[in-house]
Amino acid sequence: MMRRMLSALVAVALVLGISLAAAAPAQADTPGWLSTKGARVVTASGSTYTIKATAWFGMETSNCAPHGLWSISLDAGLKKIAGWGFNTIRLPYSNECLDQKTTSSISAQVNPKLVSLTPLKLMDTVIARAEAYGLNVILDRHRPDSGSQSELWYTARYSEKTWIADWKMLAARYKSQSNVIGFDLHNEPHGQACWGCGDSKRDWRAAAIRAGNAIHTVNPKVLIIVEGVEREQDGTSTWWGGGLRGVKTKPVTLKVKNKVVYSPHDYPSTVYAQSWFGASNYPSNLAGVWEKNWGYIQTQGIAPVLLGEFGTKYETSSDKKWLKAIVSYLKKKGMSFAYWSFNPNSGDTGGLLKDDWKTAQSAKLTALKPLLGAGATAVPSPTATKTPTPTPSATSSSSSSNAAGVKVSWQTQSAWADGYVAQVAVTAPQGAKSWSLTWSSAKATGIVNSWGMTCSVAKAVITCAGSDWAATLAKGQTVNVGLQVAATSAPTSPALTITSKKAS
Repeated sequence: MMRRMLSALVAVALVLGISLAAAAPAQADTPGWLSTKGARVVTASGSTYTIKATAWFGMETSNCAPHGLWSISLDAGLKKIAGWGFNTIRLPYSNECLDQKTTSSISAQVNPKLVSLTPLKLMDTVIARAEAYGLNVILDRHRPDSGSQSELWYTARYSEKTWIADWKMLAARYKSQSNVIGFDLHNEPHGQACWGCGDSKRDWRAAAIRAGNAIHTVNPKVLIIVEGVEREQDGTSTWWGGGLRGVKTKPVTLKVKNKVVYSPHDYPSTVYAQSWFGASNYPSNLAGVWEKNWGYIQTQGIAPVLLGEFGTKYETSSDKKWLKAIVSYLKKKGMSFAYWSFNPNSGDTGGLLKDDWKTAQSAKLTALKPLLGAGATAVPSPTATKTPTPTPSATSSSSSSNAAGVKVSWQTQSAWADGYVAQVAVTAPQGAKSWSLTWSSAKATGIVNSWGMTCSVAKAVITCAGSDWAATLAKGQTVNVGLQVAATSAPTSPALTITSKKAS
């Protein structure tokens, strides 16, 4: 324990340039390097260890920094996560950010020691400060570039060679940082990605083996976390990264044994209306769906499963039933998990904080309490700061519809001196083959990031078009998308113009 505490304190001192006396003491010890034994994740002593994570995203976007550091300090966020009962952070990043020299959207008032750091130095700091709060870190290669997710583990700009080289670099960088317990190789393979099909350009299982073995030549102690694919071998589809039926006959086998953890993703009907949500026996049918797609891996003792993403805005009856069912399933199985997300600015799920980045979503934390324990409702106060915290401006909202009946609602989630985040909900009663939206934003200078749509600014008008998972809308479907805008002020109840093409 003392060695790991000293490691964290020294790392913080080196990165931040502060004395050891100024570093916060560890609140809890981290478990050290982990392995697998059948269906269990285990410590070096052989004790079962359940990974209880939440994702704090932003380092995969063009900000190259965890979001919310415009409103709260890094320590305040970590303290909340640990206080709620989580023991791990899933930290998404992009390969593009690893090469950048600067970050953006960090408040110099709230996080004065962070604003000048490169993204890699910032990652160092997040990891070191996480350890000081007894938190592990799972590094999640969420995107190759910072603009959008990719179907495959490589793109024209970021080759497989670059993907593996960056993983090896991170493996070397954190080789002595034992709270970096796992590498989530690629977020949500989908589309062309296949499992064990033998096509080297599409076979995600084969690529995961290549990357896992390469990482282990640098650090053989780290867990290799492997997500699934969208399309199963029988042609059926599930969530991006959620299909792992192929593991039964074609597992990921690495040269270093007992280091593979499988990691599906699963969401409720408000994210996408999968067929099983319409079953007459919903939600009692869900356990069977999960068991068939990925739960069997742990049930049959093949390997441990870490449910790498699950989350909800927790606003509909269906979603509440889904969350209750999946929490019960995870609890019964003793399964590791990573909730999406800590951030409130997730367009389709929201987060564990409200839009002020300070107030807890108490209903969600109560629903997660069976997994988190008593800490789930014991929310500590943020770390005190000597400088004032910027207060986000009041939110504003707008709504509109077009002749085809496509409805859109727009709302600012947060705003500060240099920008704002807006959430957009689009509903298509008759479906839509494509859609786009415009509004005036007089002080906008650029688009920092967007999800579910592609956006641009020209002559103080923002234009967004549905893309990725929100490009096409099924009949009656609602998608929640959003964006972050660089602007000196946010518009107040802007007029919205929505255009769409009717689904064929």
